[in-house]
Amino acid sequence: MKSKLVNELDNVLTKEDFSKFIINMIVDFKDHTDDWENQDLLSFLEAISGWVEDMDGFYVNQGKEFPDNINWKVFAEIFYAARVYE
Repeated sequence: MKSKLVNELDNVLTKEDFSKFIINMIVDFKDHTDDWENQDLLSFLEAISGWVEDMDGFYVNQGKEFPDNINWKVFAEIFYAARVYE
């Protein structure tokens, strides 16, 4: 079964959209844990790293252009801050 999260991806355009998407991921995980391959933090972070390494192929396979101007530092700051943010 395809997660409804995939339908929300195109609607993530702002900081608020991104925050809402993350909340929806939490809800999806709670409601459909069995659909998640990576159910612990370590495997989830490893999957993120692996996907980033291979993401060029994803865009090619989907017939999409690779996004320009990704601010990778912001992603790093988000993940780093989440280590201690309450």
